[in-house]
Amino acid sequence: MDQSKNLWEPTIGDVLEAHARIAPHLPPTPLLRPPALGAELGCEIFVKCENMQPVGAFKVRGGVNLAIVERAAGVLPEAGMAAASTGNHGQSVAYAARLVGVPAVIFAPVGANPLKVRSMERLGAQVILTGADFDEAREASGRFAEERGMRYVHSANEPLLVAGVATAYLEAMLAVPDADVMIVPIGAGSGASGAGIVGRALRPQMRIIGVQAEGAPAVYKSFYSGRSESTETAATRAEGLATRVAFDYPLGLLRRNLDEIVLVNDDEMLDAVKLLAETAHVVAEEAGAASIAAAWQLRDQLKGKKVIAPITGGNATAAQLAEALRDR
Repeated sequence: MDQSKNLWEPTIGDVLEAHARIAPHLPPTPLLRPPALGAELGCEIFVKCENMQPVGAFKVRGGVNLAIVERAAGVLPEAGMAAASTGNHGQSVAYAARLVGVPAVIFAPVGANPLKVRSMERLGAQVILTGADFDEAREASGRFAEERGMRYVHSANEPLLVAGVATAYLEAMLAVPDADVMIVPIGAGSGASGAGIVGRALRPQMRIIGVQAEGAPAVYKSFYSGRSESTETAATRAEGLATRVAFDYPLGLLRRNLDEIVLVNDDEMLDAVKLLAETAHVVAEEAGAASIAAAWQLRDQLKGKKVIAPITGGNATAAQLAEALRDR
Protein backbone atom coordinates (compact mmCIF):
# COMPACT_ATOMS: atom_id res chain seq x y z
CA MET A 1 0.00 0.00 0.00
CA ASP A 2 1.39 3.39 -1.00
CA GLN A 3 1.48 5.83 1.90
CA SER A 4 3.61 8.46 0.21
CA LYS A 5 0.90 11.10 0.54
CA ASN A 6 0.47 13.29 3.63
CA LEU A 7 4.06 12.70 4.72
CA TRP A 8 5.99 15.38 6.54
CA GLU A 9 9.54 15.64 7.79
CA PRO A 10 9.89 15.49 11.57
CA THR A 11 11.92 18.21 13.23
CA ILE A 12 13.96 18.04 16.40
CA GLY A 13 10.93 19.59 18.08
CA ASP A 14 8.80 16.63 17.00
CA VAL A 15 11.42 14.29 18.43
CA LEU A 16 11.43 16.13 21.74
CA GLU A 17 7.63 15.91 21.91
CA ALA A 18 7.78 12.20 21.08
CA HIS A 19 10.34 11.67 23.84
CA ALA A 20 8.06 13.27 26.43
CA ARG A 21 5.08 11.32 25.08
CA ILE A 22 6.64 7.87 25.26
CA ALA A 23 8.57 8.43 28.51
CA PRO A 24 5.80 7.10 30.80
CA HIS A 25 5.81 3.84 28.83
CA LEU A 26 9.43 3.39 27.69
CA PRO A 27 12.22 4.54 30.01
CA PRO A 28 15.60 5.49 28.45
CA THR A 29 17.79 2.54 27.53
CA PRO A 30 21.39 2.19 28.79
CA LEU A 31 24.29 3.81 26.95
CA LEU A 32 27.44 1.80 27.61
CA ARG A 33 31.09 2.68 27.02
CA PRO A 34 32.74 -0.77 27.10
CA PRO A 35 36.51 -0.31 27.38
CA ALA A 36 37.30 -3.74 25.92
CA LEU A 37 35.16 -3.03 22.84
CA GLY A 38 36.77 0.37 22.43
CA ALA A 39 40.21 -1.23 22.63
CA GLU A 40 39.30 -3.70 19.89
CA LEU A 41 37.93 -0.95 17.64
CA GLY A 42 40.54 1.68 18.46
CA CYS A 43 37.97 4.33 19.35
CA GLU A 44 35.83 5.51 22.25
CA ILE A 45 32.61 3.72 21.46
CA PHE A 46 29.23 4.31 23.08
CA VAL A 47 26.76 1.46 22.68
CA LYS A 48 23.06 2.40 22.84
CA CYS A 49 21.30 -0.72 24.11
CA GLU A 50 17.96 -0.78 22.34
CA ASN A 51 18.05 -4.55 22.82
CA MET A 52 16.87 -3.69 26.35
CA GLN A 53 13.49 -2.41 25.17
CA PRO A 54 10.40 -4.43 26.28
CA VAL A 55 10.24 -6.04 22.83
CA GLY A 56 14.03 -6.26 22.46
CA ALA A 57 14.33 -3.65 19.70
CA PHE A 58 14.24 0.10 19.02
CA LYS A 59 11.13 -0.02 16.83
CA VAL A 60 8.75 0.07 19.80
CA ARG A 61 9.50 3.77 20.30
CA GLY A 62 7.89 4.58 16.97
CA GLY A 63 4.86 2.37 17.41
CA VAL A 64 4.05 3.81 20.82
CA ASN A 65 4.42 7.39 19.57
CA LEU A 66 2.15 6.82 16.58
CA ALA A 67 -0.53 4.94 18.50
CA ILE A 68 -0.75 7.50 21.31
CA VAL A 69 -0.99 10.46 18.91
CA GLU A 70 -3.58 8.89 16.63
CA ARG A 71 -5.67 7.44 19.47
CA ALA A 72 -5.79 10.87 21.16
CA ALA A 73 -6.74 12.51 17.86
CA GLY A 74 -9.57 10.01 17.33
CA VAL A 75 -8.23 8.84 13.96
CA LEU A 76 -7.12 5.35 14.94
CA PRO A 77 -9.89 2.99 13.80
CA GLU A 78 -11.50 0.61 16.27
CA ALA A 79 -10.70 -2.14 13.76
CA GLY A 80 -7.12 -1.71 14.86
CA MET A 81 -3.67 -1.72 13.30
CA ALA A 82 -2.09 -3.93 10.65
CA ALA A 83 1.54 -4.17 9.59
CA ALA A 84 4.10 -6.36 7.90
CA SER A 85 7.35 -7.26 9.56
CA THR A 86 10.17 -9.75 9.89
CA GLY A 87 9.53 -9.31 13.60
CA ASN A 88 10.69 -6.12 15.31
CA HIS A 89 8.32 -3.66 13.62
CA GLY A 90 5.54 -6.17 14.19
CA GLN A 91 6.34 -6.37 17.89
CA SER A 92 6.29 -2.58 18.02
CA VAL A 93 2.82 -2.38 16.45
CA ALA A 94 1.52 -5.21 18.64
CA TYR A 95 2.87 -3.54 21.80
CA ALA A 96 1.45 -0.16 20.81
CA ALA A 97 -1.94 -1.56 19.83
CA ARG A 98 -2.25 -3.30 23.19
CA LEU A 99 -1.23 -0.08 24.95
CA VAL A 100 -4.07 1.93 23.37
CA GLY A 101 -6.59 -0.92 23.37
CA VAL A 102 -7.07 -1.85 19.71
CA PRO A 103 -6.47 -5.13 17.83
CA ALA A 104 -3.32 -5.80 15.80
CA VAL A 105 -2.74 -8.11 12.85
CA ILE A 106 0.85 -8.67 11.73
CA PHE A 107 1.90 -10.30 8.47
CA ALA A 108 5.32 -11.96 8.59
CA PRO A 109 7.12 -14.01 5.95
CA VAL A 110 7.03 -17.79 6.13
CA GLY A 111 10.02 -18.88 8.20
CA ALA A 112 10.10 -15.69 10.30
CA ASN A 113 12.12 -15.73 13.53
CA PRO A 114 10.02 -17.87 15.91
CA LEU A 115 11.03 -15.79 18.95
CA LYS A 116 9.61 -12.68 17.31
CA VAL A 117 6.45 -14.48 16.18
CA ARG A 118 5.79 -15.77 19.70
CA SER A 119 6.43 -12.32 21.14
CA MET A 120 3.90 -10.73 18.78
CA GLU A 121 1.34 -13.35 19.73
CA ARG A 122 1.99 -12.90 23.45
CA LEU A 123 1.37 -9.20 22.98
CA GLY A 124 -2.08 -10.07 21.66
CA ALA A 125 -1.52 -9.74 17.91
CA GLN A 126 -2.81 -12.14 15.32
CA VAL A 127 0.18 -13.23 13.22
CA ILE A 128 -0.31 -14.37 9.63
CA LEU A 129 2.68 -16.03 7.98
CA THR A 130 2.67 -15.43 4.25
CA GLY A 131 5.13 -14.74 1.46
CA ALA A 132 8.73 -15.67 0.86
CA ASP A 133 10.12 -12.42 2.29
CA PHE A 134 9.23 -9.15 3.98
CA ASP A 135 8.15 -7.40 0.80
CA GLU A 136 5.66 -10.12 -0.14
CA ALA A 137 4.25 -10.01 3.39
CA ARG A 138 4.10 -6.20 3.15
CA GLU A 139 1.96 -6.30 0.01
CA ALA A 140 -0.44 -8.79 1.60
CA SER A 141 -0.68 -6.72 4.76
CA GLY A 142 -1.59 -3.57 2.87
CA ARG A 143 -4.40 -5.31 1.01
CA PHE A 144 -5.72 -6.86 4.23
CA ALA A 145 -5.75 -3.52 6.07
CA GLU A 146 -7.64 -1.81 3.27
CA GLU A 147 -10.26 -4.57 3.12
CA ARG A 148 -10.80 -4.57 6.92
CA GLY A 149 -10.70 -0.81 7.52
CA MET A 150 -7.58 -1.07 9.68
CA ARG A 151 -4.76 1.43 10.12
CA TYR A 152 -1.93 0.10 7.97
CA VAL A 153 1.36 1.00 9.66
CA HIS A 154 4.16 1.05 7.10
CA SER A 155 7.59 0.19 8.49
CA ALA A 156 9.17 3.43 7.20
CA ASN A 157 6.67 5.77 5.47
CA GLU A 158 5.41 7.10 8.80
CA PRO A 159 6.59 10.44 10.20
CA LEU A 160 5.34 9.60 13.70
CA LEU A 161 7.35 6.36 13.62
CA VAL A 162 10.47 8.24 12.54
CA ALA A 163 10.01 10.86 15.28
CA GLY A 164 9.49 8.07 17.81
CA VAL A 165 12.52 5.98 16.94
CA ALA A 166 14.63 9.14 16.72
CA THR A 167 14.29 9.44 20.50
CA ALA A 168 16.92 6.72 20.91
CA TYR A 169 19.44 8.99 19.18
CA LEU A 170 18.25 12.01 21.14
CA GLU A 171 19.07 10.15 24.36
CA ALA A 172 22.48 9.15 23.00
CA MET A 173 23.36 12.66 21.79
CA LEU A 174 22.34 14.26 25.08
CA ALA A 175 24.72 11.86 26.83
CA VAL A 176 27.56 12.32 24.29
CA PRO A 177 27.03 15.80 22.82
CA ASP A 178 30.56 15.91 21.37
CA ALA A 179 30.35 12.65 19.41
CA ASP A 180 32.41 12.59 16.22
CA VAL A 181 30.59 9.77 14.43
CA MET A 182 27.25 7.99 14.60
CA ILE A 183 26.78 4.65 12.82
CA VAL A 184 23.22 3.47 12.16
CA PRO A 185 21.82 0.28 10.56
CA ILE A 186 19.38 0.61 7.65
CA GLY A 187 16.56 -1.80 6.85
CA ALA A 188 13.55 0.14 5.59
CA GLY A 189 15.20 3.29 6.93
CA SER A 190 13.09 4.68 9.79
CA GLY A 191 15.82 4.41 12.42
CA ALA A 192 18.56 5.90 10.26
CA SER A 193 16.17 8.68 9.21
CA GLY A 194 15.55 9.53 12.85
CA ALA A 195 19.26 9.44 13.64
CA GLY A 196 19.93 11.85 10.80
CA ILE A 197 17.32 14.34 12.00
CA VAL A 198 18.71 14.35 15.54
CA GLY A 199 22.35 14.38 14.52
CA ARG A 200 22.04 17.26 12.07
CA ALA A 201 20.03 19.33 14.55
CA LEU A 202 22.28 18.82 17.57
CA ARG A 203 25.75 18.41 16.04
CA PRO A 204 25.85 19.30 12.32
CA GLN A 205 29.56 18.52 11.98
CA MET A 206 29.16 14.93 13.24
CA ARG A 207 29.65 12.25 10.59
CA ILE A 208 26.58 10.01 10.22
CA ILE A 209 27.19 6.68 8.54
CA GLY A 210 24.49 4.24 7.52
CA VAL A 211 25.12 0.53 7.21
CA GLN A 212 23.18 -1.97 5.14
CA ALA A 213 23.50 -5.69 4.45
CA GLU A 214 25.61 -6.54 1.42
CA GLY A 215 22.96 -9.04 0.31
CA ALA A 216 20.11 -6.51 0.53
CA PRO A 217 21.57 -3.23 -0.74
CA ALA A 218 18.49 -1.46 -2.18
CA VAL A 219 18.90 1.67 -0.05
CA TYR A 220 22.68 1.72 -0.57
CA LYS A 221 22.21 1.59 -4.33
CA SER A 222 19.48 4.23 -4.26
CA PHE A 223 21.49 6.55 -2.00
CA TYR A 224 24.33 6.67 -4.51
CA SER A 225 22.37 6.42 -7.78
CA GLY A 226 19.91 9.17 -6.91
CA ARG A 227 16.86 7.08 -7.79
CA SER A 228 14.76 4.51 -5.92
CA GLU A 229 16.00 1.01 -6.64
CA SER A 230 15.04 -2.50 -5.66
CA THR A 231 16.74 -5.88 -5.72
CA GLU A 232 15.41 -9.27 -6.80
CA THR A 233 16.25 -10.87 -3.47
CA ALA A 234 17.17 -9.89 0.08
CA ALA A 235 20.02 -12.37 0.52
CA THR A 236 20.91 -11.84 4.16
CA ARG A 237 20.30 -13.67 7.43
CA ALA A 238 19.97 -10.31 9.18
CA GLU A 239 16.18 -10.19 9.40
CA GLY A 240 15.91 -6.50 10.24
CA LEU A 241 17.92 -5.55 7.14
CA ALA A 242 16.25 -7.96 4.71
CA THR A 243 14.37 -5.55 2.44
CA ARG A 244 14.29 -5.56 -1.36
CA VAL A 245 12.78 -2.10 -1.89
CA ALA A 246 13.97 1.43 -1.11
CA PHE A 247 11.07 3.68 -0.08
CA ASP A 248 11.07 7.27 -1.32
CA TYR A 249 10.14 8.91 1.99
CA PRO A 250 12.99 7.64 4.19
CA LEU A 251 15.35 7.76 1.22
CA GLY A 252 14.81 11.51 0.95
CA LEU A 253 15.60 11.94 4.65
CA LEU A 254 18.69 9.75 4.38
CA ARG A 255 20.03 11.66 1.39
CA ARG A 256 19.68 14.95 3.24
CA ASN A 257 21.21 13.85 6.51
CA LEU A 258 23.63 10.92 6.07
CA ASP A 259 27.22 11.33 4.92
CA GLU A 260 27.62 7.83 3.53
CA ILE A 261 26.32 4.27 3.60
CA VAL A 262 28.56 1.21 3.81
CA LEU A 263 27.82 -2.46 3.30
CA VAL A 264 28.62 -5.34 5.65
CA ASN A 265 28.19 -9.03 4.95
CA ASP A 266 26.55 -11.67 7.11
CA ASP A 267 29.84 -13.07 8.40
CA GLU A 268 30.91 -9.59 9.52
CA MET A 269 27.64 -9.18 11.41
CA LEU A 270 28.08 -12.59 13.04
CA ASP A 271 31.58 -11.58 14.10
CA ALA A 272 30.12 -8.36 15.54
CA VAL A 273 27.56 -10.34 17.55
CA LYS A 274 30.43 -12.35 19.03
CA LEU A 275 32.54 -9.26 19.66
CA LEU A 276 29.68 -7.58 21.54
CA ALA A 277 29.09 -10.67 23.66
CA GLU A 278 32.76 -11.00 24.58
CA THR A 279 33.65 -7.34 25.16
CA ALA A 280 30.41 -5.59 26.15
CA HIS A 281 28.43 -8.57 27.52
CA VAL A 282 25.54 -7.53 25.24
CA VAL A 283 23.27 -9.86 23.26
CA ALA A 284 22.50 -8.65 19.74
CA GLU A 285 20.81 -10.13 16.71
CA GLU A 286 22.72 -9.83 13.45
CA ALA A 287 20.95 -6.68 12.25
CA GLY A 288 21.32 -5.25 15.74
CA ALA A 289 25.10 -5.67 15.53
CA ALA A 290 25.45 -4.11 12.07
CA SER A 291 26.76 -0.82 13.47
CA ILE A 292 29.57 -2.69 15.24
CA ALA A 293 30.36 -4.64 12.06
CA ALA A 294 30.69 -1.32 10.24
CA ALA A 295 32.83 0.14 13.04
CA TRP A 296 35.20 -2.81 12.69
CA GLN A 297 35.32 -2.37 8.93
CA LEU A 298 36.02 1.37 9.32
CA ARG A 299 38.28 1.12 12.38
CA ASP A 300 41.24 2.84 10.71
CA GLN A 301 39.06 5.88 9.97
CA LEU A 302 37.52 5.88 13.45
CA LYS A 303 40.78 5.69 15.39
CA GLY A 304 40.66 7.94 18.46
CA LYS A 305 37.15 9.26 17.75
CA LYS A 306 33.98 9.26 19.86
CA VAL A 307 31.51 6.94 18.15
CA ILE A 308 27.83 6.25 18.92
CA ALA A 309 26.62 2.83 17.77
CA PRO A 310 23.12 1.52 18.50
CA ILE A 311 22.40 -2.12 19.22
CA THR A 312 19.06 -1.93 17.46
CA GLY A 313 17.80 -5.38 18.43
CA GLY A 314 18.61 -8.41 20.53
CA ASN A 315 16.01 -10.92 19.38
CA ALA A 316 18.38 -13.70 18.41
CA THR A 317 17.44 -17.36 18.73
CA ALA A 318 19.69 -19.82 20.55
CA ALA A 319 20.70 -21.29 17.19
CA GLN A 320 21.63 -17.87 15.83
CA LEU A 321 23.71 -17.07 18.90
CA ALA A 322 25.45 -20.45 18.72
CA GLU A 323 26.34 -19.78 15.09
CA ALA A 324 27.76 -16.37 15.99
CA LEU A 325 29.76 -17.61 18.99
CA ARG A 326 31.36 -20.64 17.40
CA ASP A 327 34.92 -20.41 16.07
CA ARG A 328 35.05 -19.92 12.33
